[in-house]
Amino acid sequence: MIIALVQIPLDGPRRTREAVIAQSLESTKIFHEVKGLRRKYYLDSEAGGGGIYEFATREDAEAWFNEGWADWMEGRFGVRPVLTLFDNPVVLDNVAGEVRVDGKPVTPPWGAT
Repeated sequence: MIIALVQIPLDGPRRTREAVIAQSLESTKIFHEVKGLRRKYYLDSEAGGGGIYEFATREDAEAWFNEGWADWMEGRFGVRPVLTLFDNPVVLDNVAGEVRVDGKPVTPPWGAT
């Protein structure tokens, strides 16, 4: 699994919660069809916005974050985004009470729950 962190530095006053929600919901029209995208978390802070993307494979992530992607994002937000890709071999899921390695549940080091 690949996690992508996209940061969009924005100057000026922080967007209202309502504006962030409206813009994020509107963008789901784009992202719900991205190949290999499992989840996208929409982010907001005093420093700007962004997202955390969970992709099935590095190939899927690199296909989305292609050569023209940063230009497209700059056109949308007026600033160039910062992109960092991470390999994500281990996931702790406290809601499900499990640990996964490469997507498969393993016995947690603290014992079965």
